[in-house]
Amino acid sequence: SMPFLLCLKKNKSPVPLGRSIFQKHTPPVQQNYQALLESCLKNKCLFTDDTFPAHISSIGTGALLKKLPQNLQWKRPHALHKSPVFYAANRKQLDLRQGLVENCWFLAALEALTFHQDILAAVVPQNQSFERKYAGIFHFRFWHFGEWIDVVVDDRLPVNEAGELLFVSSVYKNVFWGALLEKAYAKLYGSYEDLQIGQVSEALVDFTGGVNTRIKLAEAPPDLWDILTRATYSRSLMGCQTHLGVCSPSVSCIQTTKVLKNGLVAGHAYTVTGIRKVTCQYGPENLVRLRNPWGKIEWKGDWSDSSYKWELLSPKEKILLRKKKEDGEFWMSLRDFKIHFVDLVICKLTPDLMSQEDGKKWMYSLKSGRWVKGSTAGGSLGFCNGNFWMNPQYWLNVLPAEDSKKSPSTCNVVISLMQKHSTKHRNRAPHLFIGFLLYKNTILLPFFPEQYQESNRKLPPGFFTRHQPVNKHQVFLDEREVTHDFHLEPCVYVIVPSTLEPQQESEFILRVFSRKHILRIFLLQVNDFFFDTLKEIVDRYEGKIWEDFFTKHFEQNPEINAVQLQRILNNISWRNFQSFHLNFSLDSCQGILALLDLNATGTLSIQEFRVLWKRLLFYLEVFQKRDTKRSGKLDLVELHAAVQETGISLSNEVCNLMAIRYGDPDLQISFESFVCFMLRVEIMGEAFRNLTQDGKGIYLRESE
Repeated sequence: SMPFLLCLKKNKSPVPLGRSIFQKHTPPVQQNYQALLESCLKNKCLFTDDTFPAHISSIGTGALLKKLPQNLQWKRPHALHKSPVFYAANRKQLDLRQGLVENCWFLAALEALTFHQDILAAVVPQNQSFERKYAGIFHFRFWHFGEWIDVVVDDRLPVNEAGELLFVSSVYKNVFWGALLEKAYAKLYGSYEDLQIGQVSEALVDFTGGVNTRIKLAEAPPDLWDILTRATYSRSLMGCQTHLGVCSPSVSCIQTTKVLKNGLVAGHAYTVTGIRKVTCQYGPENLVRLRNPWGKIEWKGDWSDSSYKWELLSPKEKILLRKKKEDGEFWMSLRDFKIHFVDLVICKLTPDLMSQEDGKKWMYSLKSGRWVKGSTAGGSLGFCNGNFWMNPQYWLNVLPAEDSKKSPSTCNVVISLMQKHSTKHRNRAPHLFIGFLLYKNTILLPFFPEQYQESNRKLPPGFFTRHQPVNKHQVFLDEREVTHDFHLEPCVYVIVPSTLEPQQESEFILRVFSRKHILRIFLLQVNDFFFDTLKEIVDRYEGKIWEDFFTKHFEQNPEINAVQLQRILNNISWRNFQSFHLNFSLDSCQGILALLDLNATGTLSIQEFRVLWKRLLFYLEVFQKRDTKRSGKLDLVELHAAVQETGISLSNEVCNLMAIRYGDPDLQISFESFVCFMLRVEIMGEAFRNLTQDGKGIYLRESE
């Protein structure tokens, strides 16, 4: 029996009889933010958004209405606070609170964005204010079924009689970007109530346009720690979910939320904010850092804030990792993580996470299609209805990369199928069970692509009865997106996306990512509702060019000392900065090592080096931006601007002192000195935040 037939247990709403017109996905209303802003400023009026009015209809029609206060009002931030602020750039964490809408999944995904400030700035444009050019209008950007769209909102927000926001709010009463972002997301999906149930994976894709990998932790691969390490130190965002009392793929923090004895919340979404391999007295331990989007209620087991396990670490490592604060963030062992969480979602911004292949270029193809009754809605093979061949068929030619030194035996290919909801409201109609089968097609290789593209022919029904798919155990899921990673031999393949049951209608998008090879997709049935976009994804920050070199080096020396660190740093070839030559002194390298060597071994592990490498690339970008004279050095004014650029707030006095300590006699700062300076500032700041109880000062024991 086919494994996906188990999915039939859920009851589906019957399709109305006699419906013959295909229900297309309703795209969001596009409004021109700049034109609307200029019009309001010219007319000296505040913007009111008629497409998402300050009315109960924008909140919803169901259970959420029962939670609303009697005297609900819509007010602008200027009526709620004397000095409202759009965004507080110096905050490292979101400091947002969930409101009456139970959307922990949305907040957990948003929390993950804080580790990628450039992506957060793309979703939340920073040049918005309640002072300069204020007209009561704001805009946000989301990735919506294959394209980035701008969502415009006015700043009227629902509040109770006391003037308190009903939905997402900031810990700091004068900060409003979170509430406005939630309003824009609610507008995109129909209403606030449409945010009641969702998945972290969906919000991560909407914020990034990335591709998801879901790992069931009960069946976690043996290299889970390596996957987490690659995800942490690449451009990936991670979320996870605790066990529910009943099995459900979506998260809704309903009012009967259960806080377990161990401090975890049942059926709740969390953000993965970091990992760390620590050295205990009994040996190494892999730790995962998580955050509850509520900003409170934490894990109480091993490696929690009050756990005895911290005493097994060196004082330095303990100070820099342990936080004795009820802020919702906590550490736990990888072993406990696999026990207490159901699944881990990793949203990859470049789809190389599961691949060990080197090289820089990825091809990305996107096609839009639809399943139409009586035409292309063939259903799955499991129904034995003979109509499977009617589904849209996509030709995929996997070729070795032109720039690879040797042809790989297999190529990494990621395929994603996403269904579009047919109504304006994302939660009004249930998701269909969807999936796809992938077939290797060596028979037609000599004819590919010209003849078959011109002939416009599909593979006949007999092909699918005689051949086994590559993904034999494909499970159909009632989720918005189904994604799979493949290692494929260079060859011709055919992808057949389908719904589980025949005659089910929906629009969909199919995305294919490939690395180290050229990817072409051809659709043999030409229709005007298909379009194709092709672009190249270039890994930011040098991609994996350096990966092989460092892996090889650390295989010979699992830990490197200051001399080896100096040799590596001064011999790096900077592809994006050809004219840049590093000259780290041994003294600088010893200083860096002293700061990053948490377990006081006098050496750096590859994990500690990855932390340094990530910071180096960031510092280099900031340094080059602020070195306007291209002298290779920063003066005091440029240094102040560079520090500000990193998001750190330093007084003039401290900045001047650091220039005296790290600069030359003319107070000029080289890049090498800037690195040492910034590392010290960041690490000392982290130590202070972990040790302070009130945010104002710290009490130190002698060892600390």
